[in-house]
Amino acid sequence: MSEGIAILTSGGDSAGMNPAVKCAAEYAAAKGYKPWLVYDGLRGLIDDKIVESSRELVSGILHRGGTILRSSRSKRFFDINFRRQAYENLKKRGIGKLIVVGGDGSFRALNQFYADFGIPFAGIPATIDNDIAGTDYCLGVDTALNIIRQSVDSIRDTATSFSRAFVIEVMGRHCGYLAMVSALACGAEICLTPELPYNLDAIGAKLKHEIRNEGRGYILAIVAEGTKMGDYLTRWINDSIGMEARLTVLGHVQRGGSPTVYDRIMAYKFAVAAVDSLHAGNTNAIMVYRDGTFGHLPIHTVVDSKYKLDPALLKLCMPLCG
Repeated sequence: MSEGIAILTSGGDSAGMNPAVKCAAEYAAAKGYKPWLVYDGLRGLIDDKIVESSRELVSGILHRGGTILRSSRSKRFFDINFRRQAYENLKKRGIGKLIVVGGDGSFRALNQFYADFGIPFAGIPATIDNDIAGTDYCLGVDTALNIIRQSVDSIRDTATSFSRAFVIEVMGRHCGYLAMVSALACGAEICLTPELPYNLDAIGAKLKHEIRNEGRGYILAIVAEGTKMGDYLTRWINDSIGMEARLTVLGHVQRGGSPTVYDRIMAYKFAVAAVDSLHAGNTNAIMVYRDGTFGHLPIHTVVDSKYKLDPALLKLCMPLCG
C-alpha cells in the first residue's frame, strides 16, 4: 500500500492556499503517494476529518480565495492526549507524512507533533503579513497587495474630488510590510509602521508647504494596524493641517479574493518543493524562497529567528515618515 501524505491548512487564511493544496495532492500522487486532505486544520486532525483526495475534491479551486479545507486554531492540540488521538487517526490510514500550509504557529504545533510521534512534515509559508523568517515571500501577499492597491486607487478618486485626506489602515499587527509596499505603490504621502520612527511635525510642515505653494489638493496616508495610529492620525490631519480627513479600515477584505497569477505560480512551486523535501527524507523543513531560489530550512532556524524587513524597503519608506 502506498504511503499517505496528508495536507492541511492552518492559521489565518490567505489567497494561494487552494492552489497549494491542489498541486500538493496531485504532485504527491504522481510521486507514488496516496494524498489525503485534512479539513478544519489542527482541529480536523483530532476530530478525524481526514478524507482521501480525489480529482473531484481538488478540481475548480485554483481561482478561489481562502481555503476549501477551512482552518482553525485548536487549543486542544496543546494537550498530548489529543495529539495522540490525531496520531492514531493518521496511523490507521497509513499516513506517514504531513504538509501544512500556514504560519509559524502551525509549524511549531507540528514540530511538537513530530517530537511526540515521529511524523515528519513540510511547511509552506502562507500569511499576508509576509513576516516568516528565512523566506522573502509567503503565499497570499501579492493578492493582498493588489486588493489594497485597488482600494487605495478607488479612495484616491474621492480624495481628489473633494480635496480631502484619507487615512487607510491595512493589516499588520507586528509587521509593516503591507503598509510600506502599498504606500510606495500607491504614491501615499504618509506611511506609519511599527518598524520606522515617525515625526508628525516634519510631516505636517512639508504637507502645509505643498498645500500653500504647490497646489496639493489631497492627502493619502497608509498606516499599519499595529501602530494603532489610524484614529489619531485622522484627527491630527484634520486639526493640524486643516484638511478634512476620513479613516478607512480595510480589515479582512485583504485576506480574501481570487489569487493573483503570481500567488498561483508560487503556490505550485512551494507545493512541489514540499513534496520533494519529504520524498528526500527531510523532516520538519520549512519551504523558503530566497533571492529567486526555492529551498528549505530547519524549523528551528525559521521560528527561532526574528523576521527582518528588507533594508532597501525601509530606506525607500523613510521619507514618508517625516
